[in-house]
Amino acid sequence: MPKIAIVEGDGIGHEVIPVARKVLELIHPDYEYYNVDVGYHRWEEIGCPCADRDIAVLKEADAILFGAVTTPPMKNYQSVILRIRKELDLYANLRPVKANGFDIMIVRENTEGLYSGIEEIGPDRATTLRVVTRKGTERIARLAIQLAKARKSLTVGHKANVLKSDVFFRDICLAEAKAAGIICNEKFIDALALDILQHPESYDVVVTTNIFGDILSDVASYLVGGLGLLPSENIGDRFALFEPVHGSAPDIAGKNIANPIAAIRSAAMLLSYLGDVVGAERIEHAIQQVVTKGVKTRDLGGTAGTREFGAAVANAINLTKG
Repeated sequence: MPKIAIVEGDGIGHEVIPVARKVLELIHPDYEYYNVDVGYHRWEEIGCPCADRDIAVLKEADAILFGAVTTPPMKNYQSVILRIRKELDLYANLRPVKANGFDIMIVRENTEGLYSGIEEIGPDRATTLRVVTRKGTERIARLAIQLAKARKSLTVGHKANVLKSDVFFRDICLAEAKAAGIICNEKFIDALALDILQHPESYDVVVTTNIFGDILSDVASYLVGGLGLLPSENIGDRFALFEPVHGSAPDIAGKNIANPIAAIRSAAMLLSYLGDVVGAERIEHAIQQVVTKGVKTRDLGGTAGTREFGAAVANAINLTKG
């Protein structure tokens, strides 16, 4: 029986993750679900946003459904999600952007780059070290290549015209693609961000560094209606975590207006990871049914609240049972 860790986190995570959990429980009441409480609110309460024990409990799960966490701009505050990604070695962040006419998978290196956490802040200068290693680049390139083999094409997004670390990243990716017999294109990340909006059908698998993948997927969310619709999968060799691309959105938290689709789709990706592709398809079909009937949250031009939209998806799933 798979064990699923549920982490609501902060902000709208407390609203969208319960909706996604209910969907999971409808399809798999046989799974074991347990809560893990981490986030900025924990730091406010006890001075520790994520303890060693929390990491240990997360490692006991077969998969993690994760909401969103707030990372305040404080000198000594350690990002919870960055710590989890490093501790569990979730080196690949897969962010699908899919609609009629295009199906893009953004493959983001997830443990190094500008998010390596090696920083210094002084009175007159702040420094963030951008770390790009051969091991980290080779393994993210190889994963992207495996995805490209089952799809159509591979594009490397970089800024090698300015950054030497991107020359390093690009050259390793191109060499890995050549060795695998995969045709691989390359594009400057700024030009790619524009072109992916203008010609999304031209792209399939895109591999890039940590911060560029973060930004590019946010930009590409415009193609499908915004951040409220995009899920993601953080995977390594042993562990997997599934989370919406969006953040904790404290400005709308507690108002029952957050779009839970990204969280629900993250739950669907979790099922696919565990081998239940049919269950994942049932979830996506239910989302499409509900939206087609005009039940939408405010960001999509509708009037449904978070809970109401979730209830409609749950009802659609119940109607497909048997």
